[in-house]
Amino acid sequence: MTRCSDSGEDCTENPDRNQKKRKKRGKHVSFPPDEQIVSGFAEDAGRTGQGLRQNLNISFKKLHAGIPQLNKQGVCGGGSVECLDLKGERLDHRSCEALEVVLKSLHFDFINLQAAQLEENGASSLLDMILYYESTTYLDISDNGSMGTSSWRALAHLIKQSVCLSRLDACNVCLVDYPVQSLSKALLTSRLQVLHLNNVQLSGSSLFTLVCALKTNRALLELHLSSNQLNSYQDAMQLGDLLRYNSTLQTLELSDNVLGDAGLEELCDGLSRQTKGLKVLILKNNQITERGMNHLAKTLPGLKILEVLDLGDNHLGNEGIQVIREPLMVNSSLLHLGLAQSNITCEGAVALAEFLAESRLIQRLDLHQNRVKLGGLMALSLALRINCSLSHLGVDPIPPQELDEFLSETQKRLQAEITQRCKANASRLQRDPSER
Repeated sequence: MTRCSDSGEDCTENPDRNQKKRKKRGKHVSFPPDEQIVSGFAEDAGRTGQGLRQNLNISFKKLHAGIPQLNKQGVCGGGSVECLDLKGERLDHRSCEALEVVLKSLHFDFINLQAAQLEENGASSLLDMILYYESTTYLDISDNGSMGTSSWRALAHLIKQSVCLSRLDACNVCLVDYPVQSLSKALLTSRLQVLHLNNVQLSGSSLFTLVCALKTNRALLELHLSSNQLNSYQDAMQLGDLLRYNSTLQTLELSDNVLGDAGLEELCDGLSRQTKGLKVLILKNNQITERGMNHLAKTLPGLKILEVLDLGDNHLGNEGIQVIREPLMVNSSLLHLGLAQSNITCEGAVALAEFLAESRLIQRLDLHQNRVKLGGLMALSLALRINCSLSHLGVDPIPPQELDEFLSETQKRLQAEITQRCKANASRLQRDPSER
């Protein structure tokens, strides 16, 4: 794809499109005639055009097979396709140029460019085309570590200008210096609703830059920041500030970081300021202990919005569950609570059973990968005779070698009773959603 200068230099290769683009502001691009871009693109001629439009899952290798057959089938005359999957393909500059014949003809629900070895010129040209043709609602550019300055500039322009793009995945890249500055500036006015930035070295000044933009963002609904080594001091303070000032964000995913107990305190302070907004908070594997539950215990009673809290893979222990037992009873918003692999035994299960017996809201409780034995199962089963809201209780079976025949039968009976009562609750809630 031939790029025109930002100064508005005249381009004559495609006068019809250039005339249309002069009505737009911002970066100008032009494209060679179709017959110079790619020889074609094909699918099995036995399939109908309607079937192709609904089911076509294009791979890059098919771009060189012949456009005439596809035209005869009616696919390239315009329409929508589920996925353009180029994951793992090597997209050099020439390959990116060749994609225009596809992008101008079809809209994709998802364009997957993960690990496509995108380079400076090819990536920027491809992103400009995706913007010009409004080619997709969901774009994945993860695992492309060779994108340079012009590529990130083009991506920022796409994020800022597109009226169609609603989700972006940019994981496993280095999001520091110019890339994070460019992305953050674009987020000030973007329509993007879902953003995945997992494992992008976002700790420190990079996170500060991003949060400064998101404090005033009123479009983003989901932010995923797992595996960024987010720490318990400066990073946690920034995330707390984000929750204090942003009331639009509904999901914040922070798994596999090192926020710890001190970081949870900062997050809880931000949560306490939320009167609308955040509904889902994922804190799996963040080195949180029972001491952190003291901060959560102060915040839980006042929460009116948060519906999903996942604290799995943290060393909470029975002591931590005891700390939050009564605050959970008072809470008036939580629907899903994740406590998988949290070092809970029967003592903690009994405390949770007391919470279940009082709760009229909780719908899902995950206790997988905890050492909950017969005493805990019995307490949970008894609680479900009272509880009318819980529709899913995740708990692992006790290893057979730890049980004799009588205890094994008792376990099966308790688990069957738990399953039956959860199904009954789910059926009741389905019939009468007002009970939720």
